[in-house]
Formats: sequence, C-alpha cells, structure tokens
Amino acid sequence: MRELKNRVAVVTGGANGIGKGLATRFLTEGMRVVIADNDRGDLERAAAELARLGEVLAVRTDVADAASVQALADAAVDRFGAVHVLCNNAGVGGAQRFSTIGQATWEWTLGVNLFGVIHGCRVFLPILAEQDEAYVVNTASMSGFLTGGYLTPYNVSKAGVVSLTEGLAFEWAEEFPHIGVAVLCPAYTATAIRHDERNAPPGHVPRAQADPSLTGHRDKVNRTIEQEGLPVSAIADLVVRAMAARRTHIFPHPEWLRTWADRVDRVTAQARPLP
Repeated sequence: MRELKNRVAVVTGGANGIGKGLATRFLTEGMRVVIADNDRGDLERAAAELARLGEVLAVRTDVADAASVQALADAAVDRFGAVHVLCNNAGVGGAQRFSTIGQATWEWTLGVNLFGVIHGCRVFLPILAEQDEAYVVNTASMSGFLTGGYLTPYNVSKAGVVSLTEGLAFEWAEEFPHIGVAVLCPAYTATAIRHDERNAPPGHVPRAQADPSLTGHRDKVNRTIEQEGLPVSAIADLVVRAMAARRTHIFPHPEWLRTWADRVDRVTAQARPLP
C-alpha cells in the first residue's frame, strides 16, 4: 500500500508508545487518523498533541469488548466514511511466574492482546473489503516466536496473534487480495508498557504484590527498555515501508531471528529417532 494521503487509519492503543508513533507517522503522510485507547486521560492528551499534525478522532475503546470495538468502527465510518488501514496495536505485558498468575490476569492479558486483535479483524473486515485497497497490521512481538519464562500469558497471546495473522494472510490472498495483512514483531521498544497495570480490571492482583520475588527481573527488563529500546518513530517508519512492499512479517529487530533459528534447531532435534 503505497498511497496513504487522504486515506483513513484506525490505531488501537493509539495514545502511547507504538500506537502513538504510528498515528504520528500516518498523519505526516496526510492520512486522517482515529486513535483508540482505554485510558480517557491519555487519549485526550494524545489527541490534542496529534491534532497539530492533521485530522484526528479519539474514541475510548476497550478492545477486549467486541461491542466496544464495533462502536469504534461505527465512529470511524461516521466521521470519515471509510477505513483503509487498521492497526490492532493495543497490548499489555507483565513479567510474572506462572504459579502466581490468577484467572483475572489471564483473561485480561488474552482479552487485550489476542481477542483485541480478533475483534478488530472481524469487525473491520466488511469495511476494509469495501475499499479499493486496505491493510491490517497486527502488533505481536518477538515473544510470538520465542518462549522464555516469566511471560507465559504474554507469550501465549503474541503467538496467537502471529498464528492468526499468518492464517488471515493465507485466506485473504484468495478471498480479499486487495487487503494486505502483516504481523509486527518488535523486541525491546521505548514504550511505557511498564505502566500497563493502571488500567487493569478488577480481580487482577498487581504483579509486585502477587510475585514480589520477581521485582529485580522486572526492573532489569524495564531498564533495558528505557536505555536500549528502539524509538517508536523507527517502528512506524518500518511499518509504512513494509506496507508499501506488501510484507506479511515486520521485524524491527531482525537480529533476534537468530535466537528463533536456534529454537527451530532445538525443536527439530527432538524429532531424531529415540534410542
């Protein structure tokens, strides 16, 4: 998708981090942008900042709720008449031991990270199908390919987004060839994901309370994100170039694929004949 000017983009998780970076880049390309977020204060602040760059609509949205995503789609079409680019980007993180994770935390993480993407693809597909050209970018993570410890709900959700996107790319190449679809798989990125619990639902036990022994690990990861994380502007630039090239996988940190290749080798080794 090369021509973005005067087209319409919807970005979930658009008030901060990668989402805000995408919205910023789309506006500089001459697009009209709808940003969705569950935090009303962040949403209003981001909308005021982004409005200096172009036409922005802010819609408070809980992506884990299908009805809320439908309301987002309705608002986008009511305001702009179409949607050409959909970025299912909203997400939560969190390092925690499996043995300390409660049901509410599982449902929250999968609801936002995985079902948020499912709802977005399902609800917006009829709108995207009506356009001459469209693109869906689903934000996963390198954790969709790599399965380290202490991130089990996050890893499960991101692997699901990778699988969902690859499946859609296969199906839509036949059914909706004018709709491109890609999965964005960043590693460490300079975002405020460490503050994701501010919008956690009732029943979620804060990680510092549920698993205090992992505080050092969380602090180390957060320092790495802050000190070494890729700027969101670089992520947004790569997404725009990848859409123009009709990519289905977007890897801002391609060096991490070496670790994935090592994992493939380890898994393949398990297929050797048993003694």
